[in-house]
Amino acid sequence: MIIFDNNIMLLLFYITVTQPKVKTVQLGQTATIECSLDVGLTSNDLVWYQQKPGEAPKLLIYVINSLQSGTPSRFSGSGSNSDFTLTISGVQTEDTGDYYCLSRHYPNSKDVFTQ
Repeated sequence: MIIFDNNIMLLLFYITVTQPKVKTVQLGQTATIECSLDVGLTSNDLVWYQQKPGEAPKLLIYVINSLQSGTPSRFSGSGSNSDFTLTISGVQTEDTGDYYCLSRHYPNSKDVFTQ
């Protein structure tokens, strides 16, 4: 979409990612969550967020496989091009929550979540 306002051109790109809705895993098992971008899109800055009920989303992994400070080592990210995976090795009770992948396509962009 292109919006013109006061001689300023703003380009808005809508990028779709596909994730499973629900995944159930036994404690201690390995959980994998897949994320796929639109056909033809690729990313080298794929991030993963975890959100627990009543809390704001928390950044877990950035640039595909780099752990954010404070992220337990049982979390890992992998993938390339348009297909990515979040792996939790040895799932613990506190890992329960919603997980979101997000593809950044603009330098210094901010990640925004809406209700």
